[in-house]
Amino acid sequence: MASGTIDYYAVLGLERTCTDTEIKKAFRLKARECHPDVCKDHDAEERFKEINEAYDVLSDSQKRDTYDRYGTVNPQAGYGGAGGPDLGDIFAGFGMDDLFSSFFGGGGGGRRVRTEGRDMAAQVVITLEDAANGIEKEIMLSHLAACDECGATGSVGDAGTTTCSDCQGRGQRRTERRTFLGVMETLTPCDTCAGTGSVVENPCQECQGSGRVPEREKVTIPVPAGIKDGQQLNMSGMGEAGLRGATGGDLLVTVRVSPHEFLHREGDDLHCRMILNVVEASLGGTMSVPGLFDDVDVEFPAGVQYGATVRVRGRGMTRLRGSGSGDLIAHIGIEVPRKLSKEQRKLFEELRESIGSSKTPLQKLKEWLTS
Repeated sequence: MASGTIDYYAVLGLERTCTDTEIKKAFRLKARECHPDVCKDHDAEERFKEINEAYDVLSDSQKRDTYDRYGTVNPQAGYGGAGGPDLGDIFAGFGMDDLFSSFFGGGGGGRRVRTEGRDMAAQVVITLEDAANGIEKEIMLSHLAACDECGATGSVGDAGTTTCSDCQGRGQRRTERRTFLGVMETLTPCDTCAGTGSVVENPCQECQGSGRVPEREKVTIPVPAGIKDGQQLNMSGMGEAGLRGATGGDLLVTVRVSPHEFLHREGDDLHCRMILNVVEASLGGTMSVPGLFDDVDVEFPAGVQYGATVRVRGRGMTRLRGSGSGDLIAHIGIEVPRKLSKEQRKLFEELRESIGSSKTPLQKLKEWLTS
């Protein structure tokens, strides 16, 4: 292992010959131990990031093979570092407050532990071409997933859960203490059931009775054709798993469409610039401009003016969940030559004599008044 490179096997406490199953179990164990909401060590957050980074590499056969060969997941980076994965919002699924309290057996603020899974947020970036065609994007999701060992029940066998006898299923206990202001009553999470209101008779060792475990997995997001920048996709049930089989949360994916080099989108229409010289603008004709997937022939009339627009039907964006496409709108610009050859100057002078000089606004006013 090169100097300065993170030893991912050591981070998870594994041998280099470990299996995929051992990697997953080690990740879950370390994630429970080092999560910043549970572990109060000053370096807990940094260790937690390293655990996620290690699992991201070792759980991917291709990345693991590259890491074993070169000591990094990016051979081009040499032996100076691990070249780590794109962690993104690594805490997106491992939320704060009482998100992990039900997993680790704690609670806070006197509130009953939330049993439904929370919604989660993610983001994907696509091109304008992807938005027109539709695409499937993969993201790496860190969240609490249903435990496979116990089928998300939290218990081994058919033991199931029973109502907590200490709090009678409320998940809270009322305590009294005397102060100089009198007797003060406070609500605190029940220690016996960890604020859930129920007790697991025979807890699953894998999930410690919660029915869910820390997981880091690839998720495929189907992005429909015609989607706009900033729109959200709601992936039902793909968020955080609920406590002991309770309703899971949703995954809310924001789609960002990266800017295009030549095209600008407004609704379902695409806009572009089309630069003509003075001869082309005077005579009219057809010019090819870049479209989404191929060039588009735009026909413009003789005498077209600067700032005018020409519309080509059906060559814009695919309409979301609709039929057909928007239009391509070309904005006309006219380029005047900065330098002319002798022959070109002669031709322009002859043209000026033929057309006549432009009259000033004052001349036009005098002609109108005297006519």
